[in-house]
Amino acid sequence: MVWRSTRGEWVSMYLLLVAHFATTLLAEDGLLINGDFETPPSGGFSDDGLGDGHVTIPSWKSNGTVELVESGQKQGAMFLIVPQGIHAVRLGNDAEISQETKVQKGSLYSVTFSAARTCAQLESLNVSVPPASQTIDLQTLYSVQGWDSYAWAFQAEDDYARVVFRNPGMEDDPTCGPIIDDIAIKELFTPDKPKDNAVLNGDFEEGAWMFRNASLGVLLPTNLDEETSSLPGWIVESNRAVRYIDSYHYTVPQGKRAIELLSGKEGIVSQMVETMPNKPYRLTFSLGHAGDSCKQPLAVMAYAGDQAQSIHYTPNANATFHTATLNFTAKAERTRVAFCSVYYNTRSDDQSSLCGPVVDDVKVAVSGSNRKGLGGLGLMLGSGILLVLVLV
Repeated sequence: MVWRSTRGEWVSMYLLLVAHFATTLLAEDGLLINGDFETPPSGGFSDDGLGDGHVTIPSWKSNGTVELVESGQKQGAMFLIVPQGIHAVRLGNDAEISQETKVQKGSLYSVTFSAARTCAQLESLNVSVPPASQTIDLQTLYSVQGWDSYAWAFQAEDDYARVVFRNPGMEDDPTCGPIIDDIAIKELFTPDKPKDNAVLNGDFEEGAWMFRNASLGVLLPTNLDEETSSLPGWIVESNRAVRYIDSYHYTVPQGKRAIELLSGKEGIVSQMVETMPNKPYRLTFSLGHAGDSCKQPLAVMAYAGDQAQSIHYTPNANATFHTATLNFTAKAERTRVAFCSVYYNTRSDDQSSLCGPVVDDVKVAVSGSNRKGLGGLGLMLGSGILLVLVLV
């Protein structure tokens, strides 16, 4: 009896410790707590809006006119779009939801979320972890499904991050506003720079969280800060997004991840790479199609310093990609490498969803001719040294 009582006390203490540490664990990669809004509030789901905090969304704080909407729900003659599952959240005028999560101070994190607009074409969504903030324009629909997934990155300035989504709009109908769903977080790591390649994360393997069951990829909106990018090493320096894709739903030249370029010259991804002035370099990359019924022709405009070249995707037999090359001479210690689509492409199966060429496995290295020249010089020097030794 004494043994059983002692064991019970140990079990109770263990459970208390587990409960304590669960509140202090770092955020795991994936959904935030109730990030899909499928956990029912107290009293269950209701068709009534969650106005002014009268009903609480589990694990979230809300402010303003916030609604839990359901797939198939109508507003007038319009069906509301729920990106995934059965439920999502709609934010009214100047309304917001937020959740605090434990993070590693100083680390880089990316937040992935799905969003759809409702009443107004000019709707937007502000995502922030104060003081970092970005407003994302939802006017352009990249897919015919009526919603898209986006990623936004921030650097943790404290041990806790308050992730906030706010509707900055002020519509005549206060219940109008963006719908958001499937909110996830991922800690990002800067890959080591490979040998004989000046490009960081040139294979695009390190990047934003992607759901295995989501087939639209993740849009990377405008971001000019390479220090806080959802695609480490790269920035999006245009007013349209590029799409981050995976091999589970798209054709990828190598590895698990790649970039699909959308919206012509309005979707540019770039990186500043280290170079030596007046040295010849060679930019190489894989160019292909994503296997998403994108109308051809497919072509990219590749930039390296003051050089630019339009390169068309030319399939060979059953190959889904080929290697493209651009030679250039560096003019400075840092050289801009960039890519955009030459054309505005859409999918042939729905005539609407934006698509484009795929870029992967980007490399910048000293050109072969220069390396050979250095090798020849090495042999000459070696012979010279040998001759001196013989003479001595």
